[in-house]
Formats: sequence, structure tokens, C-alpha cells
Amino acid sequence: MLSHIISDMWSWGCELISNLNNSFERSTFTISLVVLATLWYSWLLFIKSRKPQRELPLPPGPSGLPFVGNLPFIDPDVHRCFADWARTYGPIMKIRLGQKLCVVLSSTALAKEALRDYDTIFADRDTPTTMMTLTYGGNDLVWSSYGQTWRMLRKVCVGEMLSKTSLDTMYATRRREVRRTIREVHGMIGKPINMGDQMFLTMSNLITSMLWGVTLKDEDRNSVGAEFRRLVSDILKLSTSRNLADIFPLGGLDVQGLNGRTKVLMPRLDEFFDSIVERREMKMEGGGEERGGDLLQWFLRKEAGDSEDKQGMTMMHIKSLFMDMVVAGTDTSSVTVEWAMAELMNNPQVLKRAQEELAHVVGMNGTVEEHHLPKLHYLNATIKEVMRVHPVAPLLLPRRSRETCTLNGYTIPKGAQILVNTWAIHRDPENWDNPTEFEPERFLKGNMKWDYNGNDFRYLPFGSGRRICAGIALVERMMPHVLGSLLHSFNWRLAEGTELDLTEKFMIILKKAKPTVLVAEPRLSNPELYA
Repeated sequence: MLSHIISDMWSWGCELISNLNNSFERSTFTISLVVLATLWYSWLLFIKSRKPQRELPLPPGPSGLPFVGNLPFIDPDVHRCFADWARTYGPIMKIRLGQKLCVVLSSTALAKEALRDYDTIFADRDTPTTMMTLTYGGNDLVWSSYGQTWRMLRKVCVGEMLSKTSLDTMYATRRREVRRTIREVHGMIGKPINMGDQMFLTMSNLITSMLWGVTLKDEDRNSVGAEFRRLVSDILKLSTSRNLADIFPLGGLDVQGLNGRTKVLMPRLDEFFDSIVERREMKMEGGGEERGGDLLQWFLRKEAGDSEDKQGMTMMHIKSLFMDMVVAGTDTSSVTVEWAMAELMNNPQVLKRAQEELAHVVGMNGTVEEHHLPKLHYLNATIKEVMRVHPVAPLLLPRRSRETCTLNGYTIPKGAQILVNTWAIHRDPENWDNPTEFEPERFLKGNMKWDYNGNDFRYLPFGSGRRICAGIALVERMMPHVLGSLLHSFNWRLAEGTELDLTEKFMIILKKAKPTVLVAEPRLSNPELYA
């Protein structure tokens, strides 16, 4: 069409020129025509350049419904549902969670691209409304946005609070709580033990003792621990509940009442922390400060130091870090140990080999200590296999794109939620032989060094990149110490009338749908080892 118009105009111009009476008129008109044609063509190019360039498409994904998106079609086992969809739509796909765009990554290559190559772009958290309140406006390490505050908290947590020196100093505290658990289990010999409840109690006591329990008397520690466990239980219920306010523009409406319950809970949490701090400050002012101490004592000394030593730390940051350690550390660790005990009941040959290793390394007249852990290769491989088959955070914690970018040939808009399906990656037959089988031996084969540092993107139980879990150093000591002590001190069997059920339940973290109820019998002949 455009070529016909240009041709007609050219013919008309030539005819007009030939009819002109003199050469001057022809020259003037010719120049004018050339100028006009040039301007017209330039205008066309300008208009074309102003049109938006064709953007790369969004990732593929299942069709949804207006307003609610894919929500009605997502199964309760979200990680399995996303893995099934990825077989149809590919390892990068978009999901509409109400009005929120979510991008799910389900392959090793894409996890590497997102968590290493685009680490800074995807360094922000997509923080739930309830957690924003419970972390003093997102001023913690787990949920805060990437920036100066996060870097300061990360440095304090990894470089000082959970450094090798700090963890070595607090070993006696951890050992005391592990031995306390062994005594408690010994007191329940022959009786059914809910392993999930028992491990939650153990991990809660272990972590809170490291935080503030060293200088408390036993009765105080028990009452404080019970009160805090109630708070943590309430917090976990809120943090794992799906909040409509996070996926729909409700204009501040609290349809489910979750935000209101969070605001009621927050003063209780704040009051609890304040009472612990005030009690410690009074003891320190009275000259009752102990050598070594716990993390609260370390924080208070730091807060009382000069501005350079404080590094911008405030009491709000201290409370937020304590909250992170207890909530993240207690539930995730207790769930993992419960999964381990369930898998060992389901795989007696693995249990037998783990106990044989413990007998060889520790001896039948000794207790498991942290210095034994580097020699307990099969026990550590068993824990790695538990976290491969049942990753505690099967979709990791949600990240958010800080800017629009391109990933694997698709547009990822600014503000999109990013989920990495580690559950799918850990069961990918391209990465693992017999991926659905429980085989700790896979971590002992060849020269491959398997660790939790997120450098091998086939195995990401704690994530990778800047937002990798800050508590890995503690977990590497705490988890095998607790599990090894349980396996070395007792023989275990299913409680009478119960069946082993390995069904999963997705609640941000991957819990067991039904509790593991076991019965313990003494394995060691020396009764002093249970004292």
C-alpha cells in the first residue's frame, strides 16, 4: 500500500515538473520535493522508533481464571504440584497466585542462573505481611530486603555470632541440652514418644539456651522455655498460613484476621524479649556476668560498646535476630530429625550401618561428642540424604525480582516472586541415580565433596548465593550431635498399633502429615551414660 502511494506521488511530481515553464521553477520545486520527501521519511523512522520494541515473552505456564489466577488448581502439596506442571510447561514457568506473578524454577541450570548469575537482581525477599510485622518491619536477617541493614546483620550473624570461635565457646551449653534430652528419653523407656514433639522441645531448649539460658536457674529456664515455646508455636501457625492479603489488593482489609492476630501477638513477643533483657542487664549490673556466657550477653556487651563496635546494631535488631534463630532453627531442625527417624525406621539396613559406625567411632562406653562428628561419615551422609529427599524448604524462601530482567530467554518483570523448587531438583533423574530411593551411600561415592554451601546446584537444602541460610555452621554441629546421640544411646521401634507414614505436608517447610511415634530401649550397658 505504502509503495503504491509513493509511486503515485512520484508520477504526479514528475508530471508537474514537466509542466513548469522555466528551469528555475523546476529546480526550486525539485529541491523542495527532495526536502519534503526527506522530512517525511525521517518522520516515518521517528514514529517507528517510538513504537515499543517487541519484548521477550513471559515464561509459559498453566492457564488460570480472571482475578484468582491458578489458585483454584494448586494442590495442597504445592511442591509436587509445581513439579508436575514443570513436566508440561518446562523448568521455568509462570504461575498466577491471585494478582501476584510467580516464576517457578525447577532445574539445576536455572537455579544456577538465578541464584548465582542473577543473585543481586533476585536478592530481595517477597516478605509475607505477617512476617513483616513479626520482624519489626522487616529488620531481621531472613526477611529484610537486600541492602545496608541486611549486610550488617549478615556480617554480625555469620562473622561473629555463629563464628567458629563463638560456637566453640558455647559447646558446653549445647552438650548439656543434648544430654538432658537423652535423660528425658531414658525416662520414657518402653513408652510411645512423639518424635516431632520431642525434637521440637530439644531444639527449642538447645537454641534458647545458646541465646539466653546460660545464667538462668533450671526452674527459670524451664518456665521461660515453656512460655517462649507457646509464642513460637503461635508464630509458626501465623507464618505458615496463606494470607489473602499477600496475593490480592485488598486495600488493607484483613479478611482472615491473620494480620490482626499478628498485631496482638507482637506485644507478647516484645514483652517477653524485654523481660529477658532486663533480667540479664540487672544481673550484669550486679556483677553476675559469667565467663563465656550466651549470645544475649555478647549482644549486650556489643550494644554497650562504642559506635564502631556496634556496627549500627540496635535492640530492635537483636530481638529480630533472636526471632530468626528460634523460629527458623527450632522448627526446621526438629522436622529434619523427625524425618530422619522415620526414614531409618523405613530403612533398617541404614539404621544398622549408622549404629555400627557410632559404636566404632564413639565406643559402647562413651557418649557422642562434637569432636566425633567429622569421623561419622555415614551418619552425615544419612542426614544429607534426608535433606535431599525431604528438603525442609522445598521451594526455598520466596525471592523478589528487584528489576525487570531476562532469564533463559523470558522476561521476568520487576516485583515478580521467584521460587526455586529444590524438591524437584533433588529428585531429578538427570541429577541423581534412583532419585526416589533413600540411599545415603550416594554421598560417599567418588571424589565429589558434598556440602551445604550451595555451590553444587544439584543439591540446595539451604539455598545458595547471598541469601543462603546463615545458620549452616550451627546446623552442621547440632543436627548430627542430636541424631547421633539418639541412635547411639537407644534402639528404636515403632510404637504398638502405629504404622509408619511418610506422607508430606507442605507448610512453607515440609512437615510430616502424621507424627512419628516410636519406642526407645537402652542400647548402652553403662547406666551412668544416661545420667
